[in-house]
Amino acid sequence: MRAVSLVPSLTEAIAVTAPGRLAGVTDWCTHPAGLTAARIGGTKNPDVAAIVALRPDLVVANEEENRAPDLAAIGAAGIEVLVTTIRTLDQAFEELERVLAAVCGRPRPRWLDEAEAAWAALPPPRAPRRAVVPVWRRPWMVLGRDTFAGDLLARLGVENVYAGHAERYPRIPLDVLNAAGADLVVLPDEPYRFTVDDGPESFPGLPAALVDGRYLTWYGPSLAQAPAVLRAALR
Repeated sequence: MRAVSLVPSLTEAIAVTAPGRLAGVTDWCTHPAGLTAARIGGTKNPDVAAIVALRPDLVVANEEENRAPDLAAIGAAGIEVLVTTIRTLDQAFEELERVLAAVCGRPRPRWLDEAEAAWAALPPPRAPRRAVVPVWRRPWMVLGRDTFAGDLLARLGVENVYAGHAERYPRIPLDVLNAAGADLVVLPDEPYRFTVDDGPESFPGLPAALVDGRYLTWYGPSLAQAPAVLRAALR
């Protein structure tokens, strides 16, 4: 099986489970270190001609990270496309199992068992803290409804103020965010790279939790360590 992955999380999952199956990956696929697969552009602007030239048996994609026209063009070239939908942790485990079975054809990997066990072992959350969770600035955008990261935070006792918003990633003015009644702001380092000097200053008087975006937004081997890493960051 020769595969192309258009999703960094799934790239890591496949590469860790069955090294050598990936013929192509995106420019944003940074894990695991030492990937030698061909680079075929970004998640939103893949080089379809380059993908076709690699002659993969399967292209792995995600309905949120990749654009439908690109996936349609790949399919029109006669290449099978497996499109995942991941908006909750449970969906992540289900889709990971489906992708790994399709690409790797091996027994369920140990890291997936470890990831499920790590999340199942979480203690009951304390009284929830209400948080705003920006993912971009200029303009400010936050997590809204039905997001994978929002589901992880809820399992850790963090209630997303905008979880009931009509949009999944709404644009909210900064003054409205500051008046939302949150008692915490969660600032991941991707897709926007929030840092101690870029983000917390916009929320005066509100505690800020800087979190590693890979543990909050990636669904792959990092899920095994994510509960411990995120709990430490959210204290």
